[in-house]
Amino acid sequence: MRKTLALIVICLSMFFIPSCVQEDNYDNTRRGNFEALWQQMDEHYCFFTYKQQELGVDWDEVHTRYAAQVNESMNNTQLFEVLCNMLSELQDGHVNLSAPFDYGRNWSYHEDHPENYNDSIARLYLGHNYQIASGLRYVTLDDNIGYVRCETFEEGIGDGNVSAMLNSLATCTALIIDLRGNGGGQLTKAHTLASHFTNEKTLVGYVAHKTGKGRNDFSTPEAQYLHPASDGIRWQKPVVVLTNRAVFSAANDFVKCMQQCPHVTIMGDRTGGGSGMPFNSELPNGWTLRYSAVVHYDRDMHHTEFGIAPNIEITMSGADLAQQRDTYIEAARQYLKKEKR
Repeated sequence: MRKTLALIVICLSMFFIPSCVQEDNYDNTRRGNFEALWQQMDEHYCFFTYKQQELGVDWDEVHTRYAAQVNESMNNTQLFEVLCNMLSELQDGHVNLSAPFDYGRNWSYHEDHPENYNDSIARLYLGHNYQIASGLRYVTLDDNIGYVRCETFEEGIGDGNVSAMLNSLATCTALIIDLRGNGGGQLTKAHTLASHFTNEKTLVGYVAHKTGKGRNDFSTPEAQYLHPASDGIRWQKPVVVLTNRAVFSAANDFVKCMQQCPHVTIMGDRTGGGSGMPFNSELPNGWTLRYSAVVHYDRDMHHTEFGIAPNIEITMSGADLAQQRDTYIEAARQYLKKEKR
């Protein structure tokens, strides 16, 4: 009986192991840290085939090129720079290297593009009397269209919060969800919000996990469904979701889900992407490596790693900014008024 109980405890404990990976031992030298990082990526990163197709990245060639730059006389800053440059070849916002003195990242997915958002002007639409439901700020605009500012999915968004918000906006003719700048957070929170905009179980995509050290060792893609909220209000009127290049990770997945909901239109710029669920590992010197290890596809088995195109593309107008008008919000209002007719 004790043996059986011990086996059960061991098996259950496997489900609670944090998102980190044990790696082969390497010496804590410049070369050892370089090889440890390259191998950890080689065995666990999930987008090598896709990045080679889209960017021409050959991970073996990358090793040869950057290995020649590593020597034992380098200081920590120089080694960190070489490692970060190597990781940047993948152009993945989920791939990061953390050291006590810096945070290596590739944020070109939004830094190389227009921001298409001005916080000072967007806040004018909220005014001073907006309401807050677990981080979601919302107000009824003067044309009776609801405006919701969703900056992150790190907040504890629940069915009760969302239903309270939608109840307050129930008399509105339509809804704008401003997602611009939302860098993600928890997938479960993104799906909780999206679940209040569908009435039926809906296929939104697929997910595949790395199952081995080979670059193409993946599980069979598993269907990902958006389930309608079982508790609270479901919105039945037109919705516009506003996006820009800084919409990333869980927020990118939220857009993927909302695309499949009735009465929803995506407006703005392409999202930033980030469809790989990140895991962590550690180098011999203690630096933390973060990388994409689980692939999320859309319902047609297409990658959304480099973003999702909007239904209607918008660019912020300089003339509007000069008049303290938000081009995105105004375009959404005009579109929704036409939809109401």
